[in-house]
Amino acid sequence: MKHVVAFVLALGLALSLAACGGDAETGGAPSARGDGTAEKDWGKIELVGKSGSLCAAPTYIAYENGYFAEEGFDVTLITADGETRKVGLNNGTLPLTNTDFQFFPPIAQGMKFSVVEGLHYGCISIVVKPDSGITEPADLVGKTIGIDEMGSSPFQVASAWLAQNGIDIKTEVEIVPFGADGNLQIEALKNGEIDATALWDPFGTVAEEREGFVKIFDLGTHHDYAGKYCCFLFASDKVLDEEPEKIASLLRAYHKAQDWIAKNPYEAAKIVIDKKYVSTGDYELASELLQSYRYPTYEDRKEGKPTLENDIRYFITELAKIDFLQTDDPEAFAKRIYRPVETNDYE
Repeated sequence: MKHVVAFVLALGLALSLAACGGDAETGGAPSARGDGTAEKDWGKIELVGKSGSLCAAPTYIAYENGYFAEEGFDVTLITADGETRKVGLNNGTLPLTNTDFQFFPPIAQGMKFSVVEGLHYGCISIVVKPDSGITEPADLVGKTIGIDEMGSSPFQVASAWLAQNGIDIKTEVEIVPFGADGNLQIEALKNGEIDATALWDPFGTVAEEREGFVKIFDLGTHHDYAGKYCCFLFASDKVLDEEPEKIASLLRAYHKAQDWIAKNPYEAAKIVIDKKYVSTGDYELASELLQSYRYPTYEDRKEGKPTLENDIRYFITELAKIDFLQTDDPEAFAKRIYRPVETNDYE
């Protein structure tokens, strides 16, 4: 325990920079009222905006820069775990949330929500000690890999990457879950309890920069995954059916935030740190990570750079190969779960 505490303090990073779907408490329950200039006053809504994850920055920036208010929303930011998000989307009490491809299987199982937009590119890595001798998937056969929890996105990504290289994660490697705090995985790797670990950002990047660890896989740069959305915005089918313009208004606010972050990463890092959405004082690291997520700009959208439907199809296909998603027709399923929404803000 003494070693773990020392390591956490040395890093100066808490869980608050963890995963796209994290659940770290960041205090308060902020609310932003509509400013009266929007075409429609949508009134009060709740959005998950106290997750503490850095890559959820568009929610924080849309709130702090007034983009939700400009679109007519009186927003209260709340904390919600994955199950709460699923239920909220399914019954319509939560109109929209950000998370990743972990939410594809629940849709296949009958829950009523859909992908409406991409959020950002890769934020998961697998790291090893520099003297481990592990440089490629084959080196992990017979080894122990740390993860946060079974079935999580780091677990699914590691499974898919190994499967693509002919390795069965169920029989040829040992998996050890450590819970949500990635610092525990890093400490276990340092102590030799595990041979590699699959992590959300920023833990892999921090371990690489401050501990000399080596990334053997990076979702954001690996040739099979680079340039693909891993995290998405999911909307409630109930709200999409009954109030599609509400979702369009929310997406316009997110587009403003994504564009602003992409063009002002350091300023965005200062806002999310100073407002205590994330618990770190490292502006440079946060800025670098925000840049690495490649939030799409208006110019990107006009040029057609985002390839959302293709990216959805890719992850569905890979998850189906390793039996994390049950579908006989990945192509048809990809078309079913993606519901594009016309926002008319970047034509």
